Amino acid sequence: MSEGKKATLISYRPDIKVMDCTLRDGGLVNNFAFSDEFVRALYETNIAAGVDYMEFGYKASKDVFNEADFGKWKFCDEEAIRAIVGDNDSDLKISVMADVGRTNHKRDILPREDSVIDMVRTATYIHQIPSAIDIIEDAHAKGYETTVNIMAVSKVNTEDLDNGLALLAESSVDTIYLVDSFGAFYPEQIRRLTDKYLHVASEKGKSVGIHAHNNQQLAFANTIEALVQGASLLDATVCGMGRGAGNCFMESLLGFLKNPKYNLTEIMRFVEKYMLDMKAKYDWGYDIPYLLTGVLNSHPSTAINFIKEKRTDYVKLQQELMDIE
Repeated sequence: MSEGKKATLISYRPDIKVMDCTLRDGGLVNNFAFSDEFVRALYETNIAAGVDYMEFGYKASKDVFNEADFGKWKFCDEEAIRAIVGDNDSDLKISVMADVGRTNHKRDILPREDSVIDMVRTATYIHQIPSAIDIIEDAHAKGYETTVNIMAVSKVNTEDLDNGLALLAESSVDTIYLVDSFGAFYPEQIRRLTDKYLHVASEKGKSVGIHAHNNQQLAFANTIEALVQGASLLDATVCGMGRGAGNCFMESLLGFLKNPKYNLTEIMRFVEKYMLDMKAKYDWGYDIPYLLTGVLNSHPSTAINFIKEKRTDYVKLQQELMDIE
């Protein structure tokens, strides 16, 4: 990590940017069924709170997904975003996620000059990286900022990860994300991986981001660990809203960051008005089943189904997960 990326606990690094993923990761909780009032209020809150980026959702292909099964933020049509933000006359940048194999990027991602979107984020598994690079290069050529999220890294062997990072370093991507998809990593592992990502990325003038899940109640700790090592794009969601155990809490992150541009009070006001009812209606956040999937480095779907079935036989679940592994 370069000297310019170091900071003390009472200073701040101006290179750090915060990404609100509430609509995208949180949309996995409620099939993206957010009201326009909620989305508009979150957009205005992020502006007032000094958040740098707001992820509106996925650019999913309507050839793959039935529109009737999801809210509009599964697809993020241009007119839907503009209905909320107009021409986005603010410092807040707008992002969307393109999932490899689930998006028609050449058709559905417009040239940047025709869109209010600023950033295209590509989500990929390690074996899909050539397809991810195709999306990245298309978005870059269209004028967008770009990031790539390599998912399920806790399941990837070292050689494949090194080769994947090397390929991405040669692409036009701006930021490479370290993603703890299963909430399986501990801070020491995050430290080593962030160093690895930074070593590859910085040689090509790229930055590193962190997207953490809270299965072991470590999403915030792991985000801070990556930040300390030099990661500069930090993902969080309001009240940690996200699939399964959820994500790093925006409230925790803004409470930690010392940059005076960030305003925690605005986020708390939004929590009071909108998130208490949302949390009562939808089930997400740390629970023993998610802890077990995190400890055993397993996809959270098993725990999600366990909770939906209102099961409490945790020991049996642990054995089932061990059998899967």
